[in-house]
Amino acid sequence: MSRTALLVLADGRFPAGGHAHSGGMEAAVASGRVHDTASLEAFCRGRLHTAGLVAAGLAAAAADGCDALALDQAADTRTPVAALRRIARRLGRQLMRAARATWPSTDLDHLARHRPQGAHQPVVLGVTARAAGLAPLDAARAAAYDSLGGPATAAVRLLSLDPLDATAVLARLAGELDTVADAADAAARRVTAEGVGVLPAASAPLLDITGEQHAAWTVRLFAS
Repeated sequence: MSRTALLVLADGRFPAGGHAHSGGMEAAVASGRVHDTASLEAFCRGRLHTAGLVAAGLAAAAADGCDALALDQAADTRTPVAALRRIARRLGRQLMRAARATWPSTDLDHLARHRPQGAHQPVVLGVTARAAGLAPLDAARAAAYDSLGGPATAAVRLLSLDPLDATAVLARLAGELDTVADAADAAARRVTAEGVGVLPAASAPLLDITGEQHAAWTVRLFAS
């Protein structure tokens, strides 16, 4: 497998539309819950162990060759807020365009054909990782990192934080990210025998509530 493909897939410059989304950070900053480096780290840690874990499990299972359509349904049940489901599918549609141009595959074509409105982003990420020759654990790591990188970058823009401090937050969470990715990969390996119900379903009610509220804002810097 090509480890370079993992670098390309996880690169924030990969044209998958993530730069327009804050992963809940804009709402967290507006409410005052995130206001400095320490609160940014707390937010990112919580997101990693909830939304990040769920995304990593879905991505790992998709990269392992599990039924992507069934995984997309599983992603729906793990995303109770309609606004966040729309965002996940929008991001999935944008990732799909970039992925099919970069790593053409019949699996990506199949998913695009059956989910023309867009599949959930972690599922597309996993199918993309498989097309790129990456392992399920690689897909889990990429999904987990994506759950942190977007909010951290958004915090720099929203709070004028020092980018070096935000990067240091990501570095401090690296060990926890590996733990989350390992757990997601272990769950994904059980899907074939036990079904998608074994995948992580950690909840983050505050992210759900603020995600719905943010979608109703008339003026915002980020799409989510």
